[in-house]
Amino acid sequence: MSRTVRTFEATITNQRQVCDDLDQLGWAASKLWNVGRYYTQEQWDETGEIPDDGELKDQERYTDLHSQSSQRVLEELAEAFNGWFGKRRNGDDRARPPGYRKHGDSHPRSTVSFKAAGFKHDAQFTRVRLSKGRNLKEHRSDFILCEYQTRPDVDLTEWDIQQVRAIYKRDEWRLQFVCRTTIDPEPPGNEVAGVDLGICNFAVVSFGDESVLYPGGALKEDEYYFTKQKAKCDDSSSREATRLDRKRTGRRTHFLHALSKAIVEECVERAVGTVVVGDLGGIREDDENGEPRNWGAHGNLDLHGWAFDRFTTLLDYKAEAKGIDVELVSERDTSKSCSTCGHIDDNQRVERGLYVCEKCDTVANADVNGAENIRQKVLPSLATDGGDETRRVSSAHQNSKHSGGGDRDNGWLAQPAVHLFDRSEGCFAPREQVANREP
Repeated sequence: MSRTVRTFEATITNQRQVCDDLDQLGWAASKLWNVGRYYTQEQWDETGEIPDDGELKDQERYTDLHSQSSQRVLEELAEAFNGWFGKRRNGDDRARPPGYRKHGDSHPRSTVSFKAAGFKHDAQFTRVRLSKGRNLKEHRSDFILCEYQTRPDVDLTEWDIQQVRAIYKRDEWRLQFVCRTTIDPEPPGNEVAGVDLGICNFAVVSFGDESVLYPGGALKEDEYYFTKQKAKCDDSSSREATRLDRKRTGRRTHFLHALSKAIVEECVERAVGTVVVGDLGGIREDDENGEPRNWGAHGNLDLHGWAFDRFTTLLDYKAEAKGIDVELVSERDTSKSCSTCGHIDDNQRVERGLYVCEKCDTVANADVNGAENIRQKVLPSLATDGGDETRRVSSAHQNSKHSGGGDRDNGWLAQPAVHLFDRSEGCFAPREQVANREP
């Protein structure tokens, strides 16, 4: 049994009736942030210390919102200041304290959070009542009654709603329901899959007898496009630059959601109970000489823009819902080792996409070979002595069995299936299907 948390976004169907009241709350949240920001800066200048969020409650703006909503705004402010202070303490002189929330000369519409005492959910009529603060109740209703609509596959009655957030997005207000539930799904099976994350191919999955390759071309195109468009803006903090950043983030997030969903679906279909992911935690770290690792002009740009950690998080919670365990393992030597015989040689990776083993003559796609090595890291050893080698021999026998005993360069190691991101459908599909949809 485990507890899981999900956030579901919903449209507000009575937008015109509630937008003015929600605007008031959004502006009040920005005012509260700005007043707290000013006070915190004063205290920092005088004492060199950051005040606790509790010290910021004694101000008029605090009662514009429900007490729990105001508390959350000040908690976020304190978290932002403490994060900045932590960076400064670690020697980052470029770190800047959190700024004021402003949109030109006016306050923007900030996100407003409602905890348990600040909302009441009516599942029967798909609506939620959001509480106001004392200052905004005068001469108006004490609450805002929002009617909403979620995706057809979302049933909020199955979840325990912990928090509701009102967010202003694409010129309209939307709702986010932060929910929790207890799940205990049966795993699809006992098979193991290995996932290798990279630059050209964002993810490559090995199932032990077949493999699927997920190129990151669509994501890379977006990164280059938005970087180029943002460079045309006169000011990196301008409204157009902010719009481009939000759009890029939204498209990247959708790509990662679609990819993690596609991989989990493939695992369920193949009775996979464990997914092993290569840990890229050290990919941005310095090399053995203390110098920043150089992955080439395109690689350096891509590594800083791609959210490997975000993808792993999405994969983890989607897999959890299907009863699949996700494990992180070291990628050490997985690109140098032969997944068939275990021989290690730095020169075996002949070129970017080709791996040739000089010892057993295995020919493989280099990323698939890495994914298979990652998969084998959690397979049970078949002998107490030389367990890794014995495991590889067993795996090689299995691979040979599935490929009919033919040449390795004609097998699944060298010829993975390729699934591309289909922009028109917003999901991943076999390359042949995507190609047929293109004009």
